[in-house]
Amino acid sequence: MVIKETKLKGCFIFEPKIFKDNRGYFFESFNQNTFNKATSQNVNFVQDNESFSSKGVLRGLHYQTGEYAQAKLVRVVKGSVLDVAVDLRTESETFGEYVAVELSEQNKKQLFIPRGFAHGFVVLSNTAIFSYKCDNFYNKDSENGIIFNDADLNIDWQLPKEELLISEKDLVLPTFETYCSSKNNNN
Repeated sequence: MVIKETKLKGCFIFEPKIFKDNRGYFFESFNQNTFNKATSQNVNFVQDNESFSSKGVLRGLHYQTGEYAQAKLVRVVKGSVLDVAVDLRTESETFGEYVAVELSEQNKKQLFIPRGFAHGFVVLSNTAIFSYKCDNFYNKDSENGIIFNDADLNIDWQLPKEELLISEKDLVLPTFETYCSSKNNNN
């Protein structure tokens, strides 16, 4: 398995070794020992989630706060998505920066997003099945987010805005500036 840390400290891309033959393929999608050694963290995943979406569906940018913050290991089972992680750790050198990685059924790449990040993805293929592990349970009262088209973040979602399908809830998420103001007011 090839493991690379992105420009965002603690955020890793995992690229498995795929064994193919005339029967199909095999790869190890997760190994706790390999994961812990590569990330220098001891993450205990407690919940697996899966979503099915059509082309242009954009989910995000989401995060959970406080004791319900989540780290995620995300991958695509079918199709292709552009996956985005935004560093929301105010003490980080890369605060307010993002990384975007294409995850697909072909490349089998996975992205590890540590706690303290917002996360989102947009479906690039006709449909996609997106799967992810979380190290904390979902808590509705702790969910939050940042608007997908925030001017300060300036994320290139690789699809024209008119092709995006976004939930009503995600269309009214606050801006990154609002997030920063709330952090400054809590200090």
